[in-house]
Amino acid sequence: MEHTPVIAAALAEVGPRLKRLRSQFGVTLTGLAETTGISKSTLSRLESGQRRPSLELLLPIAQAYRVPLDELVGAPETGDPRVRLTARQVNGRTVLPLTRQPGSLQAWKVIIPAAQHEPEPRVHEGYEWLYVLSGRLRLVLGDHDVVLGTGEAAEFDTRLPHWFGSTGEQPVEILSILGRQGERMHVRARPRRPGADGAQP
Repeated sequence: MEHTPVIAAALAEVGPRLKRLRSQFGVTLTGLAETTGISKSTLSRLESGQRRPSLELLLPIAQAYRVPLDELVGAPETGDPRVRLTARQVNGRTVLPLTRQPGSLQAWKVIIPAAQHEPEPRVHEGYEWLYVLSGRLRLVLGDHDVVLGTGEAAEFDTRLPHWFGSTGEQPVEILSILGRQGERMHVRARPRRPGADGAQP
């Protein structure tokens, strides 16, 4: 079956894209083979372009990286063509900006590779809120050294020496929201009924 030039070009990019993703996540071919059930040699041939990508091979890989299938094959973006959320590499981390307009609060989705587990504390102006989407996040904050699991969150003044990264076991995926100094996240919730838990109003 012959492909159009556009499809042929997209297929040719799948291998290099898979290799870049594996590098970003800090995963070895052996580790990916164990996770996906695909042999190491097949994964290697996929990345080098010697093996034609198929849905049967790409689906387990997409699940392993927790990325949409269209990200592996470079499918055209859909939705509003004026809005393009493009991931970029920042200090070895994959960063996807989520806020589309300037403002005091900025949000990012960040994927931190397993290899980034050595603390390098720093300080800067601002207030940060972190939420762990998947994996385990190591957070060093002043004299504290804690590990947050999926679904856990932390917030802190960034003038305090801090660092966050992987525990070294696997990549970690987080949401990060950074505000100006003195500005915190405001969460609106329904007030508790006085005396509902025995507490006084």
